[in-house]
Amino acid sequence: MLRFLSRPAVRLVDRYLPDPFIFVLLLTVIAAAAAIAVERQTPLAVMRYWGDGFWNLLTFSMQMLLILVTGFMLASSPPIKRLLQRLAGLAKHAGHAILLVTLVSLVASWINWGFGLVVGALFAKELARLVRVDYRLLVASAYSGFVVWHGGLAGSIPLTIATEGHFTAEQIGVIGTGSTIFAFFNLAIVLCLFVAIPLVNRAMLPDDNESVYVDPKLLDDGPATRARITRPAERLENSITLAWLVGIPGVIFLLDHFVLRGGGLNLNIVNFMFLFLAIVLHRTPRSLLESLNEAIKGGAGIVIQFPFYAGIMAIMVQSGLAETMSEALISFATEMSLPFWSFISAGIVNLFVPSGGGQWAVQAPVMLPAAEALGVDVSRVAMAVAWGDAWTNLLQPFWALPVLAIAGLKAKDIMGYCLIQLVITGVIISVGLTWF
Repeated sequence: MLRFLSRPAVRLVDRYLPDPFIFVLLLTVIAAAAAIAVERQTPLAVMRYWGDGFWNLLTFSMQMLLILVTGFMLASSPPIKRLLQRLAGLAKHAGHAILLVTLVSLVASWINWGFGLVVGALFAKELARLVRVDYRLLVASAYSGFVVWHGGLAGSIPLTIATEGHFTAEQIGVIGTGSTIFAFFNLAIVLCLFVAIPLVNRAMLPDDNESVYVDPKLLDDGPATRARITRPAERLENSITLAWLVGIPGVIFLLDHFVLRGGGLNLNIVNFMFLFLAIVLHRTPRSLLESLNEAIKGGAGIVIQFPFYAGIMAIMVQSGLAETMSEALISFATEMSLPFWSFISAGIVNLFVPSGGGQWAVQAPVMLPAAEALGVDVSRVAMAVAWGDAWTNLLQPFWALPVLAIAGLKAKDIMGYCLIQLVITGVIISVGLTWF
């Protein structure tokens, strides 16, 4: 049945979903118009919010670009490529490939969202080399596992409220991860998604005559073998000793961070880990640089689009529009339904503010007083906002950019399948937040 339902969804998205850059331009216009119409802001004020906030995500944009580049370099190193090849060899037919890439993506995304995005996309390409499978669904399956990230080990909202001195600490105190990430209701949601998402992806697998297979050019491994070394400079570029003199201390720093100092995962540590493991595993600077040249080709979307999202976030927050939207959605909530409406409101706000930490800053001042007034568990409401933020990433192409860049596809190629997952995962998460 899902195979038949996915057909119109794929056709709809293919026809009407524009390039992600067009999507962000439309969102900019919509956010500005809504701020003027709803919040009675002047066009000049909205333009100032937008312009002043346009570069607020520069650090994050660089981090996201490095997630793409360093993750690609790591996965393209000879040892990791061999590991992915062996794992991909477990798939004997198209159905196996869909299930396997979804499970790998789910596990990796639960550990860390950046890790999941890169590993899922690169593993999909490796599977496409070995198994004849619809490439659009394969990449969509790799991206669909991303939906669990905010309920996992790197969820920004649960980690924020578990940190001493967070911005709402005076209101709610410090809430440990035992009440959020490792709470029964959250683990139950994660478990249900680990079962449902692979099965739904498998059920959407089209027949052979309807499948779209990968363009062999997208699986090109890059430049051919280099010529014989003749210059002193080339000896340095191909020096294992030089690479390891820098790479091994980087790996030792990671061991110190995790083992001796008890540090956790964050975006900078993930990028550091990807980069220095790549340096060691590529063995020579030249091999690493050739991989870098291949990886950087897919980063254009991140570079140009993230500043526009920063501008949209500034309009939403500074004009009061995000707060108004959240208040409207929870105005009729009850003790039982507040987590559900918090989830829905977060999903809608996420289309305009695609940042978990930024979204909590916007919605916490609205959600926390509502939770206290209705006597609802604050940790459950916080996780409802977290899940809402993660959920509509299946519709918002912002986070799909690294995956699409690695896979060589466009948003319209995968979002039809993601639309089906949006509906099914939305039901599962809603039930979990309300009844588990």
